[in-house]
Amino acid sequence: MIRIVITGITGRMGSTLLRLARDTADLRVVGATERPGSSAVGLDAGLAARLGALEVQVVDDLGRALDAAKADVVIDFTGAEVSVGHAKACAARGVAFVCGSTGFSPEGLAELAVCAKTVPIVAAPNMSVGVNLVIRVAAELARVLGPGFDVEVLEAHHRMKKDAPSGTALRLAEVLTASLGRTQEDLTFSRHGQIGARPAQEIGVQTLRGGDVVGEHTVYFFGEGERIELTHRATSRDQFGLGALRAARWVVGRPPGLYDMADVLGFQGNS
Repeated sequence: MIRIVITGITGRMGSTLLRLARDTADLRVVGATERPGSSAVGLDAGLAARLGALEVQVVDDLGRALDAAKADVVIDFTGAEVSVGHAKACAARGVAFVCGSTGFSPEGLAELAVCAKTVPIVAAPNMSVGVNLVIRVAAELARVLGPGFDVEVLEAHHRMKKDAPSGTALRLAEVLTASLGRTQEDLTFSRHGQIGARPAQEIGVQTLRGGDVVGEHTVYFFGEGERIELTHRATSRDQFGLGALRAARWVVGRPPGLYDMADVLGFQGNS
């Protein structure tokens, strides 16, 4: 039995994780948090998330939750700035950490890396197994097709998403630049006006926002006389939650280090 603490349990991902963990035989929720001032603080976590009583009280501080329960791992999708603080709380108490937040600054990523010297951390912009397979395939397609194809990344998310491009789109851009031997300077994030002909080295990364789109990512490979489109469409948040639970099972007992979903899924030689 793996004992988990879930943060932000009334949010989209927090409530999804709570429901999935509740229905999973080898996992037990032993702690739950919400932001200070939330009306959920002090309530039963299951009732706060409209799932039925779980006999776990919501608190407004992860450190308190960890001090009150013997947890093996924390799962967190709260947001980059808050997630860094949660990683520090886990590092201080020797608890593994699974983080699906996006939008980290370079400084935030550096702080995660420092925490990972003390505890094992899985941090990934997208926990979906399907998306991570798409990332791997995109890297291989870019390597095989080579410089003769123009590459573009298009992502779409709901109107409430705060960061752009999505963390998944940025990860796709990262593996594509690595496969093609290009650099961050070759990435173009917007186009407007008289921009001239498309540079041969360019990789475009474009963003759409609207409605309730859970998440869509497409990589286009444009060649002469042919086009390849590699697409992943998420229709619910369950696949993110299931991937995070898979990461939680995997990370418990690992040595300290900063891991990603490629490690969880056993990919070798991932770009």
